[in-house]
Amino acid sequence: MMGLLLALSPILIVVTGGSLLMLAEVFGKKRPTSEAEAEGREGPSSEIALGTAVTLLAGAIASLAVWVYGPDRLAEVKDLAPFFIVDRFTLFWSMILCAGAALAALLAGGYLPEHKLDRGEFYPLLTFSVVGAQLLSGAGDLLALFLALETMSLGVYCLTGFRRGSTRSVEAAVKYFLLGSFAAALLVYGGALIYGATGHTDLAGIRDTAVALSARGATGKMGVFVVGMILIVVGLAFKVGAVPFHMWTPDVYEGAPTPATSFMAVSVKAAAFAILLRVLLGGFGDPGSMSWSAGWPPVIALIAVLTMTIANFVAGRQESVKRMLAYSSIAHAGYALVGVAATVRASADAQASVMFYLLTYTFSTAGAFGALILCGSRGKEAVSYEDLAGIGKRHPAAAAAFSLFLLSLTGVPPTAGFFGKLYVVKAAIGADLYVLSIVLLLNSVVAAYYYLRVLVYMYMREPAPGAPVAVPMKSGYVAAALVFAAFAVIVVGLLPGSSLELALRAVLS
Repeated sequence: MMGLLLALSPILIVVTGGSLLMLAEVFGKKRPTSEAEAEGREGPSSEIALGTAVTLLAGAIASLAVWVYGPDRLAEVKDLAPFFIVDRFTLFWSMILCAGAALAALLAGGYLPEHKLDRGEFYPLLTFSVVGAQLLSGAGDLLALFLALETMSLGVYCLTGFRRGSTRSVEAAVKYFLLGSFAAALLVYGGALIYGATGHTDLAGIRDTAVALSARGATGKMGVFVVGMILIVVGLAFKVGAVPFHMWTPDVYEGAPTPATSFMAVSVKAAAFAILLRVLLGGFGDPGSMSWSAGWPPVIALIAVLTMTIANFVAGRQESVKRMLAYSSIAHAGYALVGVAATVRASADAQASVMFYLLTYTFSTAGAFGALILCGSRGKEAVSYEDLAGIGKRHPAAAAAFSLFLLSLTGVPPTAGFFGKLYVVKAAIGADLYVLSIVLLLNSVVAAYYYLRVLVYMYMREPAPGAPVAVPMKSGYVAAALVFAAFAVIVVGLLPGSSLELALRAVLS
């Protein structure tokens, strides 16, 4: 029993913390009933934002502790399989998910009071979405996958529409809910077809049965299997935000409160990639499904090319910095999909490169959204490039933070983002995917245009006469999140081998 509790401690800590956060919302400081009353008064966020971040960091530390102890030494974890798999692969993703969500919680601690959205339910929604993401990263069965995915998604739908007085936020929430429900329906229908063809919902059983069907030449059932596989890949591509299933991403990211956008861009995307790897290499890991002639590798490769190229060129045409970062997140999904495609021929190294890439992406993207929050206050937000003009001279600390994270997203050494792209390209070359490698490098050059454009406006432009000027906010929570993210970006950039070794050990486990 103790071994089972230890194995589940990362999830149990977050669940317990989320439950206590709901009690803190009920019995803590009452929210202001009017804007006038809110002036100069702390609301629920000042009480529980830090508690949320501590809870999530405790979940990350517990994941690391179970990693160090060794999940293979806990015999009780076998009782959870195949519905939930506790291995170093799951624990690595759990650390990423909790760290990204902790940064989002700290950002919310400064953002919500500043923008008069100080309602404490934000934090339990965030926390229980993380629980769904943790369960999703370890799902070894299609039924468990669906339940975990919906647990994560329902909270994110609510976070998207958290700014209830904004028609844009409500529109984003409705759009996300409708399209997300459609994607979930595709997953369910695909799972039903897979079950009809194989008689299994567990990923290992699906793979083994597919091998047997192929050996027997059961073309009828294999046809049903292929259709089911296509539907599941499409549903997961929606959650990743890959082209052509990306249409929801810019509007949802722009309409949601920025801390919620940060959470979606890092933790939700990381969880989607975790289950994408587990499904493709687990459930669809038979030779037929992994063939370049009739399997999923060419589909993933094509989606990667479209995602990188279209997202980067559209991002360069945006005038809203937040919307630019939304398209940027789509492009980064394309970069990571290159690593997914490379798993066919260089499985361990390619998987590790994807995991390392999502680690670097988490801190860089959360930091970029956090810096955007810091650069603007209520009524004087930093929305467009013009809003950021001259901020490098007026507020050098905010500009320096934004610059660091943008350089990491660009892939400039020695930041973490450089090594993230380097290892993905290396894995693609190792798998003889030279065209994908070249496309990734060319797209990185294109992306540098719109990232460096922000730096040009911050340091080389001055606001036009009479134009609105963004005024940075003052928040210890946001500053703490930026310091934490910047420290991670620099440390991982200076010592990339250690993090890559952890990812490789997670794959080999």
